[in-house]
Amino acid sequence: PDCLLLQFLSYLRACDRLLKQGYEEGQVEEAMEMFQYSEKKAAEFLHLLSQFNDMGFQQNEIKEVLLLCGNQREKALEELMMK
Repeated sequence: PDCLLLQFLSYLRACDRLLKQGYEEGQVEEAMEMFQYSEKKAAEFLHLLSQFNDMGFQQNEIKEVLLLCGNQREKALEELMMK
């Protein structure tokens, strides 16, 4: 039981750090789930999602491409440009 509590607290701290970087709560939770609660991968995803969103790409397309490309920026950008 203690192990689950520690995992949950770790998840909450990671979410809190990502929220403090300015990401929306729903996006943070979704990213954490998509990457099996890896804060590092979720942070990369959220950063790229934000960047590509600012470039004018559609959020649902960005998510799909980032997942397919494993958060590889150049590859994802190439895919988005071809759509």
